[in-house]
Amino acid sequence: MFKLEQIQAKEKLLAPGAKVVDLGSSPGSWSQLAAAVVGPAGRVWAVDLLPMEAIPGVEFVLGDFTSAETRTRLAESIGTEKVDLVMSDMAPNISGNRVVDQARTMGLLDEALELAREVLRPGGHFLMKAFQGEGIEQLRSTLRAEFGTVKLLKPKASRAESREIYLLARNYGM
Repeated sequence: MFKLEQIQAKEKLLAPGAKVVDLGSSPGSWSQLAAAVVGPAGRVWAVDLLPMEAIPGVEFVLGDFTSAETRTRLAESIGTEKVDLVMSDMAPNISGNRVVDQARTMGLLDEALELAREVLRPGGHFLMKAFQGEGIEQLRSTLRAEFGTVKLLKPKASRAESREIYLLARNYGM
């Protein structure tokens, strides 16, 4: 939660009344913070392969967000609304092979971007965890073509030696 708190303090992504999708949400700290900020006028949808304890103000979808079945259940829950923010702090299971792990991560990020394209409103935002390495510059280029601005963030809560970074793409379709 500390990473999202630090990003929120600087970037103000979450606001009262906002509609948010949290991919890879378990155990739920990001969803909990989002629900607290968006309040009763907002909505939070959380999606994960792993179960998550119920959080007031959060609608949880258990499943793999890359599967058609889970995407359909999420789409039915969201309805015709479009969301303000898609956020993801997920990472694939790590094998220990940096090349394989980076490829898996990039595949997950591509899937997350595809979902963001489906659910974001024009002007919406996309925040995702990534790891520095192969494919990041191409992803940043893709994001720049679809969003108004793209930032690379490294919250203080992320260890300095870690390759973990966050990409923040703002203003979808603008």
